[in-house]
Amino acid sequence: MTQYLLGIDQGGSGSRAIVLDADGAVVGYGYQPVSRIYPQPGWVEQEPLAIAASVRGAIESAVAQAGCAADRIIGCGITSQRDTVFAWDAETGVPIGNAITWQDLRTVPLVAEVAGWPLAHERRERLGQFPGAYSSAMHMAWRMRYDPAFRRAADAGRLRCSLAAGWLIQALGRLYEHALDYSLAQGMTILDFRRKQLWAEWVDYLNLPRQALPQPVPTLHPFGEIVVTDAHGGRAAVPVLAMISDQQGALFGYDCRAPGQAACTHGTASFVNVVAGNQPPPSGRTKTYLAWEIDGTPTYSLEADTTVTGAVIRWMQEQMGWLHRPADLGALALSVPDAAGVVFVPAFTGLGVPSEDRTARGTLLGMTLDTTPAHIARAFLDSIGYQLSDILAAISEDTGIVIERLYVGGGVSASDAACQIQADLLGIPVVRAHNTETSARAAALLGGLGARAWPSLAALPRLPGPETVFEPSTDAGRYAAGQAAWRRALVRAQHWEIS
Repeated sequence: MTQYLLGIDQGGSGSRAIVLDADGAVVGYGYQPVSRIYPQPGWVEQEPLAIAASVRGAIESAVAQAGCAADRIIGCGITSQRDTVFAWDAETGVPIGNAITWQDLRTVPLVAEVAGWPLAHERRERLGQFPGAYSSAMHMAWRMRYDPAFRRAADAGRLRCSLAAGWLIQALGRLYEHALDYSLAQGMTILDFRRKQLWAEWVDYLNLPRQALPQPVPTLHPFGEIVVTDAHGGRAAVPVLAMISDQQGALFGYDCRAPGQAACTHGTASFVNVVAGNQPPPSGRTKTYLAWEIDGTPTYSLEADTTVTGAVIRWMQEQMGWLHRPADLGALALSVPDAAGVVFVPAFTGLGVPSEDRTARGTLLGMTLDTTPAHIARAFLDSIGYQLSDILAAISEDTGIVIERLYVGGGVSASDAACQIQADLLGIPVVRAHNTETSARAAALLGGLGARAWPSLAALPRLPGPETVFEPSTDAGRYAAGQAAWRRALVRAQHWEIS
């Protein structure tokens, strides 16, 4: 009888599930949106039981579409959002408050305080990044100070904290042990990724109880089991055999596994990930992740993001009224031949690599009385390309890694205009795959490796086609003046005073 694999992708805006057959083809898909809660300005939370229910619904839809019996699913992998930390009581399994998401800003004062820690200079080397307000470690430290229920559970030894991947197993089945894979443990900003263990001095400095934290383990590991129900009411406990973080999962799902292979996921922000190889690269301006470890061989990746992309499109639609729907962006931008000298620095929440200025703010320059929303839309598409070009240049300068093509997916990548502009500005082919659920695909494939559905990485099925390749234009040099203007605009956008 045919055997199947389940992949779960729990993200900030929705939960996805896919079912793969023995050939690695997607035979079932399910999606459930999730909501956010805003109890105070700058606070962003999610309700743990609602997250679990959304995943259960996505799984049931995917399994029903696949038409498979629950007991024919031999393994599951989970990928989840990072830095959104869930807490529960180890004895009852009941959530302790809402999850604080990566978008929450309540820990900004704590981040400033932590900068004075004597070992603060070691954070990038140990954690692979500087933990900011988005950081799970900061969220947990904040709750230890200001959340009485959280602190009581910690004092009683009953507190357990994890990202969505760990919480989902607890909520939908049974954890074999309190653990996360290396990439998600690093996503909690508690892992010394070079030593593959919790950074004890950091955890103790933040007053985080060690028994509450998940143990870091390799990508393939028997994490637990979840109960799956099929369309006929059949139920089975499916083993969860793999985990990976969402962005590193997308990289794996695009079949990017050799040094220099790269992918960009365009969502709320645009996240660039580049495979760095089996040794950690020198610390540079980007984040360094232990992306996955399979059969004792680690693979590292470099990551940077644009801070905002999809969020700007929503601003254009909801605040400015320039778009009826996000998909209209490409047509609006292409209604003019170029940006007519307009430069848009979309630094609504600051600038990332290489500028690294969180006080920068959104800036429009070069406007005249003839400027229209179409010119601004075109300038925005240009800005995505400029930012990606800056990120890839920083990676190459810091590490010597040469990037020869870029896989893209999500949001704005549906626009041919956006992809072509990116190819022109990067000077390399930009590839848009037909299969867009790459993180869920990675989770399912890794679950299959854990279940021995395939004997090795080399035996995994390739990403199915078709794909659209955008080659750099022969006249891409026309952007030279625009790139010079972009550099000047970056300077203007930086170092705004914030009251």
